[in-house]
Amino acid sequence: MNIQNALNLDDIRELARRKLPRIAFDFIDGGVDDEHCLRRNREAFQQHRLVPRYLVDVSKRDQSTVLLGQRYASPFGISPTGLAGLFRPDADRMLAASAAKANIPFLLSSASNGQLEDVVKVAPDHVWFQMYCTSDEAINADLVRRAREAGVRVLVVSVDVPVNSNRERNRRNGFSRPFRMTPGVVLEALAHPAWVLRYLRTGGIPMMRNWQPYAPPGASASEVADMYGTLTPAPMVQWQHLQRIREAWAGPMVVKGLMHPDDARQAARMGVDALVISNHGGRQLDVAPSPLEVLPAIRAAVGDDMELILDSGVRRGSDVVIARCLGAKFSIFGRPTLFGAAAAGEAGIDRVIRIVRNEIDMVLAQLGCPAFEELHAGYLWPAHAQFSPLNNRASGAREGSTCETSAPFAIPSAPVER
Repeated sequence: MNIQNALNLDDIRELARRKLPRIAFDFIDGGVDDEHCLRRNREAFQQHRLVPRYLVDVSKRDQSTVLLGQRYASPFGISPTGLAGLFRPDADRMLAASAAKANIPFLLSSASNGQLEDVVKVAPDHVWFQMYCTSDEAINADLVRRAREAGVRVLVVSVDVPVNSNRERNRRNGFSRPFRMTPGVVLEALAHPAWVLRYLRTGGIPMMRNWQPYAPPGASASEVADMYGTLTPAPMVQWQHLQRIREAWAGPMVVKGLMHPDDARQAARMGVDALVISNHGGRQLDVAPSPLEVLPAIRAAVGDDMELILDSGVRRGSDVVIARCLGAKFSIFGRPTLFGAAAAGEAGIDRVIRIVRNEIDMVLAQLGCPAFEELHAGYLWPAHAQFSPLNNRASGAREGSTCETSAPFAIPSAPVER
């Protein structure tokens, strides 16, 4: 199948599966333990229904959205995904270039193979930088400094990896740190000769260039990866570490991975500008709820002032619309664009973006809502809709762009550690 013939994101996933060796495909595709959380992220969207309003002029539709003071052409972006260069050499640059063309944000992972300073030059208005707090405070501070000096506008701090998780697919395939190409891995990979040739031509394991400055001079890619493994995860990280980053970063700051309303309130009090509600794509805690399930409770906890971004499980344009109606201003996803890069390079990433953009446009037209920013809970049926005079107007209830909804469940309050 040609990439331009791919009709949906599942088609692109299948194209990537054919082109990648199992060890690489499973690294992208897999979750943790029994992968219940991975499935739950998709099933959560399937629990919701969108009810259309007809006799509304939808001859023109607008899905552009303002997020953190910048207007993007679509209400979605590309999640941070580490080691992208293993699946397609120079994938980080491709992701940035595609994001710039489409006018959407790309969250560059600190575990990328492309160097922060180089990737930002490709798309200076569209690259956000995502970092983890490491066990070395000096490195944490230096990553913030480098992002600032590179011209990054938005800093994202991920907090949802206190320890490594039990990713059984990776363990079965031998994908672990330090990463080694064992004879068994090489033998299976030979069924994917194009990937093998690219892998060999680019020198094997790609360098984690953001971490190269902190390794001894002349360190190999494997040695840099091993060093990274000694710095992260950092189970000692607490709120005060986040506070120091907030104080050092003058621009918009986003925290990724909080799932409890009390934690969301604490982040808001700290001056965080936005949250990415995420369970790390089902890759950390298999018994965690889906972000979509906790989204209404977090929206209720932080009020209307904090911008919420939904991550994990987004695979359709209708998912982005549902998330908006439940309280998220924006959505992000990472696996589909990695699959796009693996399948066809930059053209594959472009195709992913185009598919989701077209699906959102069609859903808006079918719903009778000409502007994405005018979506609200009144378009949901029936459990979470509040049919108040505000959102039950005969005209289609488009005034009021906030999503008014009651939380579908209550999360018990717990003391917040300060």
